[in-house]
Amino acid sequence: MKTEIITIGDELLIGQTINTNAAWLGQELSLIGIKVNHSSTISDEKTIIYNALSEAEKRSNLIIITGGLGPTKDDITKAILCDFFNTELVLNHEVLEDIKAFFTTRNVPFLEVNKLQAMLPKSCVVIRNKVGTASGMWFEKNEKIFISMPGVPYEMKHLMKSELLTKIKNHFSSKELYHRTIITHGKGESYLAEKVSDWENELRNIGLDLAYLPSPGIVRMRISSKNNETELVNQKVEELYSLIPDYIFGENEDTMALILGKILLEKNKTISLAESCTGGYTSHLITEIPGCSKYFEGSIICYSYDIKEKELNIPHDLLVNKGAVSQEITEILSLEVQKKYKTDCSIAISGIAGPDGGTDEKPVGTVWITVRDGEKVVSKKFNFGSNRERNIKQSAISALNLLRLLLINNS
Repeated sequence: MKTEIITIGDELLIGQTINTNAAWLGQELSLIGIKVNHSSTISDEKTIIYNALSEAEKRSNLIIITGGLGPTKDDITKAILCDFFNTELVLNHEVLEDIKAFFTTRNVPFLEVNKLQAMLPKSCVVIRNKVGTASGMWFEKNEKIFISMPGVPYEMKHLMKSELLTKIKNHFSSKELYHRTIITHGKGESYLAEKVSDWENELRNIGLDLAYLPSPGIVRMRISSKNNETELVNQKVEELYSLIPDYIFGENEDTMALILGKILLEKNKTISLAESCTGGYTSHLITEIPGCSKYFEGSIICYSYDIKEKELNIPHDLLVNKGAVSQEITEILSLEVQKKYKTDCSIAISGIAGPDGGTDEKPVGTVWITVRDGEKVVSKKFNFGSNRERNIKQSAISALNLLRLLLINNS
């Protein structure tokens, strides 16, 4: 069986919007045993969309389309689907009532143009959308399945999770894939691959798969079985834990902020932050976690010397003599923010994110991080390289991990 994804939208092609839909769909489909063989992004043009559907029909059994289902004139996907499937648009009264209710609950007036969202191809199976106004559509042609969904990510995900993943799995009688993803921090994928080389060879010899999925500061190691061999996967995961225990911090959908939050909750401790080069990104990661208000008190973005001096009592002479990117400064920052917010723990980060500002002594990517748990203090110097975005992300992840390790070791 072959599957492909077609994402429609000029905003995707010009980089105005990042195409997260294809990545998410590929991941979710793999979990029900369906592999994506082809993926393409195309513009909102009639001929291009029609030709993409025609080509997809020749090579794939399941074609999933996202985008182009809005009420405006540039949203032309439904009309093209009618041409392709030789059908016509008809008013779906149930969907119309859904759309009216959608606007009513939000105290937004229902406009005549919104009625167009209830005009749907006569030959499709309608997948009603409870979180938006654009319905999903299921078509069958020449033993091929075509699914069209809105391009808005949370609407597309809702349709897939609420109905379509199950419908796809049942239609194609796919075998569910079992996998566990081990999440590591501190070493790159090449180091990890060498460290577990013999284990990986054994894993592949018994028919399991391993994928390395790197991102800034993180490497995910996904162990999977196409035959739902749960016990075998679990056995190999336990072996992996014994091979690289110092680098594993979570599994599957865990994040460093989530794991740290759980530890803080378990220990009934609070946290505050003083962020310079990360500009609040570390605090953002913490506040992504529901319930973080139980342990996160607040943070100060102390970017300038002036704010460091006025808000966190850093001596001017020390800033001049040592520089903001130094162990001495981050240790005072961590202490002062801990005192200011009366928290049990604190994190302070100061670095040179780049691309400018580096020196021979302190090149771009130099970052000092200090973490505190009560009176216990750990400071560490990092050098993450020359890329500003990666430096910020790696600084934040490393800071959270440094405090996680301190809390674990300080039990």
